[in-house]
Amino acid sequence: MMKIGGLQRITLLDYPGHLACIVFLTGCNFRCPWCYSSELVLPEKIAKQPIMAHSDFYDFLKRRKGQLEGVVICGGEPTINSDLPAFCRQIKKMGYKIKLDTNGSNPTMLKDLLKKRLVDYLAMDIKAPLAKYSSVVGFEGCSNNYLADNIQKSVEILKQGLVDYEFRTTFVPGIHTKEDIADIVKWLKPAKKYFLQHFRPEKTLDPIFAQMKIDLTEEINQCLAMASPFFEITQVR
Repeated sequence: MMKIGGLQRITLLDYPGHLACIVFLTGCNFRCPWCYSSELVLPEKIAKQPIMAHSDFYDFLKRRKGQLEGVVICGGEPTINSDLPAFCRQIKKMGYKIKLDTNGSNPTMLKDLLKKRLVDYLAMDIKAPLAKYSSVVGFEGCSNNYLADNIQKSVEILKQGLVDYEFRTTFVPGIHTKEDIADIVKWLKPAKKYFLQHFRPEKTLDPIFAQMKIDLTEEINQCLAMASPFFEITQVR
């Protein structure tokens, strides 16, 4: 059974247009060195993480009915959990909209959730140009071609527009260049929304990245200007 590793009781930002909460699921199949959620990713840290009972989470949603409109499901990587559809179904039964944050590595799960109408908004992290994906995210056990194929399938699923969606890239010093963002834009375009996000140098999986307190505002703004003609909405977060 999937484990709930945390709950943010309210957010005004994470689900566009909706007052929502965020539920954090443990476990991830990526090892992005700049990730600041190691307690939700690394098994040795998950083992020490307080786990919220599903019943307690559902009770919270019952109490907040009429106050909250949506639930953001993130991680970790939610789609590695085979019981994610059942979890979403229970939330939907209570009348909430669902936004799912994903790394796009499991297009089969995304198709299933959409077919069953269990999500209302999809946000997919784009970690790197396709050719660099496996090395950037530390995805072990298979070839980059296998991973890139799954990522491409997920991109195509989102771009079908069955529900509202966004793509987003965290611009990380030492990982991304402006040329990388240009390659990502060429790959994704045209699409609805693309967001560039500032890197947060705190409690990263690789401690080296926590020391990289570099202001990349100028580079990110240049990338935004380059990307904006190819998407309906482009913004910096």
